[in-house]
Amino acid sequence: MRPRIWHAHVMTSVLGCTALVLAVTGPVAHAQDRDLASETLAAGDGWGSEGAGTTGGSAADAAHVYTVTTWEEFKAALKDGGSAPKIIKVKGVIDAVSEGCDAFAAQGYDFQQYLADYDPAVWGHDNPVSGEQEDLRAASAANQDQAIKANVPANTTIVGVGKGSGILGGSLQIKGVDNVILRNLTIEAPIDCFPQWDPTDDNKTGAWNSEYDGVVVYGSTHVWIDHNTLTDGRYPDSTLPSYFGKVYQQHDGLVDIVRGANHVTVSWNSFKDHDKTMLIGNSDSAGSTDSGKLKVTLHHNRFEGIVERAPRVRFGQVDSYNNHFVVTKDQPFAYVFGIGASSRLYATDNAFSLPAGVGVGKTLKKWNEAPLTAGNNYVNGKLTDLIAVHNAEIPGETLQSGAGWTPTLRTKVDSPRAVPGIVGSRAGAGKVC
Repeated sequence: MRPRIWHAHVMTSVLGCTALVLAVTGPVAHAQDRDLASETLAAGDGWGSEGAGTTGGSAADAAHVYTVTTWEEFKAALKDGGSAPKIIKVKGVIDAVSEGCDAFAAQGYDFQQYLADYDPAVWGHDNPVSGEQEDLRAASAANQDQAIKANVPANTTIVGVGKGSGILGGSLQIKGVDNVILRNLTIEAPIDCFPQWDPTDDNKTGAWNSEYDGVVVYGSTHVWIDHNTLTDGRYPDSTLPSYFGKVYQQHDGLVDIVRGANHVTVSWNSFKDHDKTMLIGNSDSAGSTDSGKLKVTLHHNRFEGIVERAPRVRFGQVDSYNNHFVVTKDQPFAYVFGIGASSRLYATDNAFSLPAGVGVGKTLKKWNEAPLTAGNNYVNGKLTDLIAVHNAEIPGETLQSGAGWTPTLRTKVDSPRAVPGIVGSRAGAGKVC
């Protein structure tokens, strides 16, 4: 069934916010509300505004404006019209895994048998798993992969309608395209129903490896991710079981920006209660695709209960300003900024809230030799030289100061002392304007 179409007719202004009067085709009543879908990234607002900027589907004609309420309607709308400008309005919560994980299981797959076959006491730690149950696990994973991934075409805006609208368990694939906007969505990270046991991982102590990110920007350009809430939702890591002495990890990233992606602005989002949050560049060996690219701006985002990768950076010129990083008491915590191969991170004017017992030096993690700029950052309300403290507190991880470039694509930079209040009240879905 073709998704319902909303026809836009009148533009007006309410309390300084853009609004749109909508005449709705079908059973939905007339409504007046701000039309986030017609908005474009402002000039100068981060790397996403470089060059032609990011306009998404703002030029869509009436035939390519959709309101969807199910995962099937959503995927159909994405395909309809190819790369013609389109606007997809997500109304309510749509579930990509509504029938549960069992719906993807290949015939004959038996998780208890999988555990019995690959128990380290039986299989050991020297070889990757193989055999009938691993083949069936892989087939099951392929079924899930096909079902939960949604490919986003060029010139598309996807926006949540009102508060609380969003996507459960789906993976948005922005791959090899230009000009995409995601706004006002609550996105619950997909869970991998069929993680793979790798006995050779983690120094041959083994680990469960999972797939699927909430949002993947892969080889794409001009992307704006704004005012979304991304979280583990119903399935926090604290609820995951352990097998073979290792957590049965079913999550990967929330937003990953990889493989030559470029000119991306990530603004006013809430990232909450997740482990491996954001990769910018996913391989040290990807220099042929990533060098000179991965230019990403992160501003006015709130990261709370995040374990690591906020973000971890390889190759890119990443500008991070006016973000608030909140480490909660007793949560697992590794680091905020990961300094990776050939990266040039420029991180200034941010706020950090750390509980007692978490050293400031842990906000930075050195993975490779690469310089960064980190000035005018405040920790618990106090101006702090993150690099100097890191170098003093973390032996053997001396970081170089000076990224070698200065961002020019910034909108208003707020005082980092005011950032917790500003970002706390305005970041996330349902808080636009």
